[in-house]
Amino acid sequence: MAFPTHNKAHFLLFITFLTFCTFFSCYSSITDTLTSSKYLKDNETITSDSTNFILGFFSPLNSTNRYLGIWYINQTNTIWIGNRDQPVTDSNGIVEIQKDGNLVILDKPKGIIIWSTNISSSAKSINSTAQLNDAGNLILRDLSSGLTIWDSFTHPADAAVPSMRIAANKVTGEKISFVARKSENDPSSGSFSISLERLDAPEVFIWHDKKIYWRTGPWNGRIFLGSPRMSTEYLFGWLLNPNDNGTAYITYNFADKNMFGILSLTPHGTLKLVEYSDKKEVLNLEVDQNECDFYGKCGPNGNCDNSTTPICHCFEGFEPKNSVEWSLGNWTDGCVRQEGLNLKCEIVKNGSSLVKQDGFLLKHNMKVPDFNDRSPVTQDQCGADCLANCSCLAYAYDPYIFCMHWSRELIDLQTFPYGGVDLFIRVPAELVAVAVPVNKKKKGTKKGFLIIAIVGGIGAFTFAICAYLLWRKCSPRHKGRHPRNSIVREHKQMKLDELPLYEFEKLEIATKNFHFGNMLGKGGFGPVYKGVMDDGQEIAVKRLSKSSGQGIEEFMNEVVVISKLQHRNLVRLLGCCVERGEQMLVYEFMPNKSLDAFLFDPLQKKNLDWKKRSYIIEGIARGILYLHRDSRLRIIHRDLKASNILLDGDMIPKISDFGLARIVKGGEDDEANTKRVVGTYGYMPPEYAMEGLFSEKSDVYSFGVLLLEIVSGRRNSSFYHSEDSLSLVGFAWKLWLEENIISLIDPEVWDACFESSMLRCIHIGLLCVQEVPKERPSISTVVLMLISEITHLPPPGKVAYVHKQNSRSTESSQKSHQSNSNNNVTMTDVQGR
Repeated sequence: MAFPTHNKAHFLLFITFLTFCTFFSCYSSITDTLTSSKYLKDNETITSDSTNFILGFFSPLNSTNRYLGIWYINQTNTIWIGNRDQPVTDSNGIVEIQKDGNLVILDKPKGIIIWSTNISSSAKSINSTAQLNDAGNLILRDLSSGLTIWDSFTHPADAAVPSMRIAANKVTGEKISFVARKSENDPSSGSFSISLERLDAPEVFIWHDKKIYWRTGPWNGRIFLGSPRMSTEYLFGWLLNPNDNGTAYITYNFADKNMFGILSLTPHGTLKLVEYSDKKEVLNLEVDQNECDFYGKCGPNGNCDNSTTPICHCFEGFEPKNSVEWSLGNWTDGCVRQEGLNLKCEIVKNGSSLVKQDGFLLKHNMKVPDFNDRSPVTQDQCGADCLANCSCLAYAYDPYIFCMHWSRELIDLQTFPYGGVDLFIRVPAELVAVAVPVNKKKKGTKKGFLIIAIVGGIGAFTFAICAYLLWRKCSPRHKGRHPRNSIVREHKQMKLDELPLYEFEKLEIATKNFHFGNMLGKGGFGPVYKGVMDDGQEIAVKRLSKSSGQGIEEFMNEVVVISKLQHRNLVRLLGCCVERGEQMLVYEFMPNKSLDAFLFDPLQKKNLDWKKRSYIIEGIARGILYLHRDSRLRIIHRDLKASNILLDGDMIPKISDFGLARIVKGGEDDEANTKRVVGTYGYMPPEYAMEGLFSEKSDVYSFGVLLLEIVSGRRNSSFYHSEDSLSLVGFAWKLWLEENIISLIDPEVWDACFESSMLRCIHIGLLCVQEVPKERPSISTVVLMLISEITHLPPPGKVAYVHKQNSRSTESSQKSHQSNSNNNVTMTDVQGR
């Protein structure tokens, strides 16, 4: 039969397409379900309805063994392995559902069952199906009852994904635990495992050959107390249910449905987290352990501090149990109380009036010891209860867990650089500043009570008189009728009861009548003066200018916001003054002024080597992290820039100027809107400058600009008069695209030894200034990137910068950098669209 030429072409195309489809169907399947009549061959797969998850056989690198696994997108992201300890040695394996309802891996030619779900049933025959759902869970169901009889989530391998559980039953002892691989290319069960323990105060433990290797510390409803890095955001989304029909379990999830994460236990006992957004990898993090993270590193009563040498030490009143071994670096025997410093509790209970009662040593930022007991009492009662119990050796208090106390040797103590809790360690009275007297029931007790009552009454009366006089002195009704004072009154007396009040006269004397020679700088708020108080304390006084673009609103905002904050990377507000129509804020004095005074000065920048710059970068990031995540309030600064970063005598960076800060609620991606856009041109992201939308990602953008300035030693505005009118952000992006980013590094600090660190910072900076806010990392992720816990950085997307500046904007930007100051604030007022 003859065909026209064009029909022959169509026929051949059809045959080719049909052949391709037939061939392709041998290697994949669009269905997500296995039945008793449908099995899975070695070269076939089933796919979840969303197509994100695939079930099939795979071989690790450099291996011919075949394993049944589930992977996300590709085999690199294997989240479950069925026959990890019983590999198929050839390609003859099949997966089928047998008559008893079990899902099995079968060596077809030999008829040998290699692996099975091992569901036991009294029925001889069960009709079941296995479905791969959109969460990546392989579920085996009994069709007659519709019940799940087995699923892969409750029989995990080494990886957890959202909605998977780490679980334990206190009654039965049953656990859902995870076991690491032997090696990257050997998926068989290794020597590390992870499980949920101590269910009265749940903790996650990593085990090594059945010995405790590492623990998270107890869960407080938000984070694990022994894992302060959780507060740096990479583990947000965790939820613990302490009692679900006798079973406690922990799981994690993402609020953003487009996010997906794989948390795995590595072959060497660390945690690794890989996150995806819209199927694109955005985070690859392995949480490295330091020596202090290993369980009981310094033995009983020994404390580990990774910032000291040696890392192990004994607290006051304790000494090494084995001084020889301790001096050799073997600390496993720990510490014991020094001779003659035994606790006096029993003696006190026997009624001796000659013995002072025990007290407590306070240790900050501590990982709480293992084996704690809990009681639902207040913090004050917690300490009193411990003191009254002779077996209580230490206590700690967390507002979510309440009272924790210990009655055995303190094991696995560690001092963190941040986070943790305050730990109170029981010691004899001679080791504490104030001892509590005991056995006070003697003659004269009533007399003593009477004296206390009289003194207390006089004190209360005196306090009331002083408070009234102070109120009269500070109250606007008793001052001149200055309009600013009227505003103060309208703002509920400015909540100044939360801050110490300074007298105008004393500040006037301290600053030598606000002499020009004492002026440290001048910003949008007004001038800042150095002052010296009568006791020699150096202060910085920020005085609201009568012509200031900022007013009482910004003043009040700074008082309310910063008075509630405490962090080593935030400037400390000492108090304020609202006398004589003035509004003044009093800060701790920063002898090295602001970062811009060093960074952009041709001579001073020589004092900022790369180690100092990287230290400053990390400090700023930790300060922002505190504002966004760790403080009692969630705060967006909105005016981060070099002139608002102050440097103390040790060059520790401190974020200042909270006049434009906002207290917000909700998640990190929640946006707020303002009709009045304020801040500094060049540091504001486009969504804020143009539309008035701000979020945590606004501060991330500003930090990115600041990071690029620190690495390059150039102002963001220094490019405004170049031929292309590029900003520093635009210039950096241009160099990145040209693969010449190394030329951005400040020649003053370039050092081949630190080149990778410098390039990494530039990379992070570009990630922070991406055009789409959602694509910018959170500040918690930025911190992890900076401390190199994230081993893989995604490539930056298109950055946000203004290519051409209009004359008004340029003028505003030029004015913003006329002088170096410790508090230079530029106000750019743009009406949001």
